[in-house]
Amino acid sequence: MLTRPLILPTAFGLACALAACGGASDARNGLRGEVREDGSSTLYPVAVAVAEQFGRAYPGVRVSVGVSGTGGGIRRLCSDQIDLANASRAMTPDEATSCRARGVEVIEIPLALDGVTVVARRDSEFLDCLSVEELARLWQPGSVVELWSDLRPDFPESEVHLFGAGSSSGTYDFFTEQIVGSTRASRTDFQASEDDNVIVTSVAGDAQALGFFGYVYFAANAERLRAVAIDDGSGCVRPSPATIADGSYAPLVRTLYLYLNTSSLERPAVQRYVEFLLERVERLVADVGYVALPSAAYAESSARLGRAPS
Repeated sequence: MLTRPLILPTAFGLACALAACGGASDARNGLRGEVREDGSSTLYPVAVAVAEQFGRAYPGVRVSVGVSGTGGGIRRLCSDQIDLANASRAMTPDEATSCRARGVEVIEIPLALDGVTVVARRDSEFLDCLSVEELARLWQPGSVVELWSDLRPDFPESEVHLFGAGSSSGTYDFFTEQIVGSTRASRTDFQASEDDNVIVTSVAGDAQALGFFGYVYFAANAERLRAVAIDDGSGCVRPSPATIADGSYAPLVRTLYLYLNTSSLERPAVQRYVEFLLERVERLVADVGYVALPSAAYAESSARLGRAPS
């Protein structure tokens, strides 16, 4: 089980080499090789949890986990540079075409449900609930909301400071599509980062700030941050495992994915790593703080893995 630190482990711009991360190992296990994984910072805690457990069971395999964002991970996958891409949104038709054009075939594996969480500093009590319409006014291109009082007259007459995912992030793509109504359309005067820990620190230190990222980063920092409830017309709903699972935290519930380069299955280390992940992912995603999919979804992914050419 991956314990939750105050701030989740950072790997912005780094690869996390996890060949043998402590614990007992089976000396009789002769599996050797490398597994290369990159992509979404949202799924980084899950990837680390799997890699740590796999490293203890298979110390001869080097697993590297990078965080270049969903778009960056998929580009590396389509360029045949990595074996696995973590994604906080579904692969786009253009990305799928790019993969096929380069001779890279992929398998899509749904991993978990998440709720993109809008956060403020813990003591910013005025930011308790925002409507989807208010979020759209705040984030849309050309927004004229410069002071919080521009959004609501009873809000403080203080500057709006916005923080969010960077342009390579699937979280940015998803948030802009769901809130603004068009993917990658937003005001440009916000502080962007591919590292969710940077957003955590920035919002926690600024009473005028608002940001967004995956639910697990809020859950790990709930003593410093406030999860803003969202009103989509049915009343204010705060994100939680329950409201994410039942869909009531609309419209910010999403599926998280793993994309697998099928040619990598020719290498026994990658084949075993993906099998190992699917054997444990239902429990691991819940341990980390996301919402597991129905068991049948993981069984279907295992079946498709078995049907993949190797």
